Amino acid sequence: MSNSYSRTRPSLRTFDGGAFQRVVSVGVWAIVLFSVAAFAFIITSAFKSSGAILRSPWSLPESLHFENWVKAWTDGNLGVGFLNSVVLVVAASLTTTVIAAPAAYALSRRGGRFANATLVYFVLGLGIPMQIIVLPLYSVLLGLGLINSLPGLFILYVVVNLPFTVFLLTGFFRSLPSELEDAAALDGLTPNRTFWTIMLPLARGGLTTAVLLNAINVWNETFLALMFIQTNDNYTLPLAILNYFQQQQYSGSDYGALFAAASISILPMIVLYAWFGRRLTIGITSGALK
Repeated sequence: MSNSYSRTRPSLRTFDGGAFQRVVSVGVWAIVLFSVAAFAFIITSAFKSSGAILRSPWSLPESLHFENWVKAWTDGNLGVGFLNSVVLVVAASLTTTVIAAPAAYALSRRGGRFANATLVYFVLGLGIPMQIIVLPLYSVLLGLGLINSLPGLFILYVVVNLPFTVFLLTGFFRSLPSELEDAAALDGLTPNRTFWTIMLPLARGGLTTAVLLNAINVWNETFLALMFIQTNDNYTLPLAILNYFQQQQYSGSDYGALFAAASISILPMIVLYAWFGRRLTIGITSGALK
């Protein structure tokens, strides 16, 4: 009797696991649908007039107002901000990864308390609120004469993104087999040459992931730029859009142009995700699980 009951009784563990997976799936799809709806709303509104946006915000545009994009680009001075952001994104993301890769490799291969303490030190850097360190950073850059300059902002982006990049790449280098280093040592390669010629190319997925995540962070960063940049010529794209929004508040809001400005900021990241999305997902999961 008891054996028959145990065979027919549903497994509580299996039921809970399946229910949890369904809840997670529903939550993920809800976030996806919300993001797609928000993106569609922004893009369609960028091609509509202000009156059409206010009358029927969710309807498709009756005619495409490409002048919204031209007006946002010219009146908002987005061209300068776009170029400055591109330069900072490329320079800061690559420099951060180049600096973090040797440090992460050393921490992943060296055991002991010192290596673990150093890694914990980098991890702690992830939890420090930016508002706490902005005044010391301002004092340092002021002494170096780098306030209101793109080189100063570049240094800040490298320093701020370095802890996360070291932590991320440490996981990737730990996933690489140590037998490769042993074989390279038998062939007479020095540790430095082993890193640059063997281990670094094998971590290409992790390096790509680090560069992409840093690029996204730098492209969307607004707080540091707002604190340290003061003139329009040095504005990044988020600052240029923020300044354009403030102008619209005084001159009468052109909602179509504002949505076009937001689209100019969003579309490059959408293209980046579409291009490297699969590689980014594989890279993140590989570094987290191994």
